Amino acid sequence: MNRDFAALQHPTLDLLICGGGIYGAWTAYDAALRGLKVAIVEQNDWASATSSASTKLIHGGLRYLETYDFKLVSKSLQERTRLLRIAPHRVWPLRFGVPIFARQRFNRLQLKLGLSLYDYLAHDTDPSMRHRYFNPGQFSAHFPAIKQNQLKGGFTYADAQTDDARLVLELIAGAQMAGAYCINYCQLSQILETEGKAGGAIVRDQLTGNELTIHTRQIVFTTGQWLAREPPSRDWCRLAKGVHLVMPAVLDADALLLTAPADGRVFFMIPWYGMTLLGTTDTDFDIDTGQVAVETSDIDYLLAAANHYLEVPWTRSDIIGSFAGVRVFKQSLQSATSGSPSALSRDWELKTAANGVHYAIGGKITSSRQDAARIVDTVCEKLGSAAKCTTQEKLLPWAPPGNFATWFSRMTAQAAQLGIDTISAHWLLRRHGMKTTEILRQIETNAQLAQRIVPEVPLILADLLHCATNEMIVHLDDLLRRRLPLLILAKLSDDQLYEIARLAADPLHWDNARVAQEISRCGVFRNQE
Repeated sequence: MNRDFAALQHPTLDLLICGGGIYGAWTAYDAALRGLKVAIVEQNDWASATSSASTKLIHGGLRYLETYDFKLVSKSLQERTRLLRIAPHRVWPLRFGVPIFARQRFNRLQLKLGLSLYDYLAHDTDPSMRHRYFNPGQFSAHFPAIKQNQLKGGFTYADAQTDDARLVLELIAGAQMAGAYCINYCQLSQILETEGKAGGAIVRDQLTGNELTIHTRQIVFTTGQWLAREPPSRDWCRLAKGVHLVMPAVLDADALLLTAPADGRVFFMIPWYGMTLLGTTDTDFDIDTGQVAVETSDIDYLLAAANHYLEVPWTRSDIIGSFAGVRVFKQSLQSATSGSPSALSRDWELKTAANGVHYAIGGKITSSRQDAARIVDTVCEKLGSAAKCTTQEKLLPWAPPGNFATWFSRMTAQAAQLGIDTISAHWLLRRHGMKTTEILRQIETNAQLAQRIVPEVPLILADLLHCATNEMIVHLDDLLRRRLPLLILAKLSDDQLYEIARLAADPLHWDNARVAQEISRCGVFRNQE
């Protein structure tokens, strides 16, 4: 992957995409595969906002059955099945436990009916993806961390997990391989119109300050929360903040879906890089208030919700890391004045302004591929192109061909021979897919690169150097927050952060002054006592 701002001096583009999150990435990838001349620009880093701050799930949304949003659930479940097939390295099955306690909102029969409907809407023939019931003893044995008092049993059901930031990056890499111009740290300064119709834009390189004029036939905004800043899109959006905490490990392979006693909202405990991802909150957010932050009230809410179920309660000192993101919901007369954002639909809509610019409003990571296909369908219709979507069956760029289980087993054995511990090897394969081969070659020439960056996190030195060398890194937080989520998985000491920055400095061509600058920039992401 390479960043080449000057390459935007291309003759007229078919499509300019503004926003490098999951919707922009899928749109660029799809459009480039259809043969369109495409550019995608992102004012910060790829997946720098909500698309790296999700719950890391590819799921149908079991709780959406409560609001009878069967269409969205069915759509999401079909996409879940598809992504498990075309991206087995990037999206993998994850089972969730749902405990049944006395005097809770849903009883055994209600949960049974809901999970049966969920399985039906998925149309998945794999028996391992169907729900199961466990009696109290069986459920406690499966989830020993939760309280046994008044436990009446529980169910497990299947969804899927991903690494959101890595998914975005792989799609950007795929778009670039297919001929798209992909530039991070590039800001749209102005839309250029002729007779009231958008036909170009002025973009600014955030690193040099240089500006270029782009001529394009179509423009799409996939900028997420920033849609709420400017007309006309701000009238179409309602924003909600979601917070997650990284906590010590209390789960094995399966996750938990729980309901918060304070308000009945669904939240999750999910195994993630050997730790537990706890979240999410759902509170209204005003884009004009500034930075998206994890506040004391968010932490109190999540700890209270978790401790309602945990046998050994968590305290603030147990928090390893945290992050916050902003979701965009479709605005309506009802949603503008309704109570909790949790009641709003997670579905998506494409709006087109009077000047012909398209705006993607709302949506979910799970259904983003399908929604992006509709965006590109609309663009192609405007362009008079009959090119069809191919992303529904095409393996993702780094997906191994053939039998995934066989490939995974073979690569795990190869990693072990090179001295990579089992858990680190697992995550290496999930993170890089076929690119893992390049990383293992590095270790063959330098065995020290098989070691973990820090002991408590299953990420190795060769992974760090590969990302720094090949993945369009501009700043240290690009590397340590999104390419590798090290800043939220560990409480790094000053010495550890310095040593990591020095390792990355060589492939990134940073001098000592730049290293110091980048370390300072990482301050907002660090989690220290």
